[in-house]
Amino acid sequence: MPVFRVFHLKPFTSLRSTHFTTSINTTHSTIDPVTFITTHLSNCTHIPQLHQLHAHIITTHFLHSNPAPFNWNNIIRCYARLHAPHKALNVTVSMLRAGVLPDHYTLPIVLKAVCQSFSTSLGKQVHSIGIKLGLQSNEYCESGFIGLYCKAGEFESARKVFDENPDPKLGSWNAVISGFSQAGLARDAMGVFVEMRRCGFAPDGVTMVSLMSACGSIGDLDLALQLHKCVFQAKDMDKADILMPNSLIDMYGKCGRMDLAYRVFATMEERNVSSWTSMIVGYAMHGHVKEALECFLFMREAGVKPNYVTFVGVLSACVHGGTVQDGRYYFKMMRNLYGITPQLQHYGCMVDLLGRAGLLDEARKMVEEMPMKPNSIVWGCLMGACEKHGNVDMAEWVAKHLQELEPWSDGSYVVLSNIYANKGMWKEVERIRAIMKERKFAKVPGYSLTTKSD
Repeated sequence: MPVFRVFHLKPFTSLRSTHFTTSINTTHSTIDPVTFITTHLSNCTHIPQLHQLHAHIITTHFLHSNPAPFNWNNIIRCYARLHAPHKALNVTVSMLRAGVLPDHYTLPIVLKAVCQSFSTSLGKQVHSIGIKLGLQSNEYCESGFIGLYCKAGEFESARKVFDENPDPKLGSWNAVISGFSQAGLARDAMGVFVEMRRCGFAPDGVTMVSLMSACGSIGDLDLALQLHKCVFQAKDMDKADILMPNSLIDMYGKCGRMDLAYRVFATMEERNVSSWTSMIVGYAMHGHVKEALECFLFMREAGVKPNYVTFVGVLSACVHGGTVQDGRYYFKMMRNLYGITPQLQHYGCMVDLLGRAGLLDEARKMVEEMPMKPNSIVWGCLMGACEKHGNVDMAEWVAKHLQELEPWSDGSYVVLSNIYANKGMWKEVERIRAIMKERKFAKVPGYSLTTKSD
């Protein structure tokens, strides 16, 4: 039996609280131990609480008296649910060392923890255990293995797992389609769907959500319309499931048809934050500034609390509209009213907004005061603003940071050369070109794509 090379399991007895211990002592004698532990595990909402319960499980030798995989699975599942993958894997190691074999419920839970810990090597060990136990073709285990390899970028391995099963179930097809779609391999996901249909499988709601995500990433309107028709034919699709219309809104928005996105939105009996956010982001993406900000206003009036993605859409709309005051207002609102900590995307929007408006000093101050390191996109926005407004000094400062961040890229040199040229600083232009030649930067030739006319 393979054993994971992970962390040593540490007892948590020191974390027990008096209140929790008293609760155990007063109730444990009147309730079946398995029911008691299962109930408390399902009710755990934070790691310290789970540590306390785990300490009780260890000190009372509960798993020795009740070694069924079900009881181990509950502990592993709880750690994975609370995003403590290393603890979940530690419990799995203890389970194997105790001589308890995982079942077809164990492996998908463990694979979830493996994905959380970003450890492909551990995932392969889990796969080997599944093969030895004859669980590799179980629908839930197989889906987990496919998802693992797709997230690791090992698509050939994912496809091999799928192809080795002579009788794959719908869940396995969905795992391949979802894995390819999430990895940005939209065409491959569509190809698997066509293959699935030829094999006689009808799509369900999970299939359609993955396909609509793939369609949105490539912006194919004709395909979007076909998928919308398939939604009504999808097997076992819950018409009340809000995820389906949300996916349709997102797909139409990315395809540039906000009129169709709004039709779906208007027919929804219930709308959650994702519904509103998809509309706002869609409007912002295509420059419909007024509509995006009005939608945000209606969202707040409806009592729906925005999330950090919502504010990315709102700030993007401000960038498209060049509305600096609105941008400042919403950026402050995000923190002060909703308690949302700005992320890199929000700072990027603000730097872009301020830079386009010529407020380069304010943009630079925001970059310098960011709690995280700016990425190439943030620096690129500021560099573009320097070019637009001809600010040589700041362009040189930005170029230095860009060159440190991406020493292989010629982008900052090209833009800096253009700024020098626009200012008539030909000696500096020659100096930049000499550097590019010395470092053997080759400018990528421009090209255009043929597009389908309406």
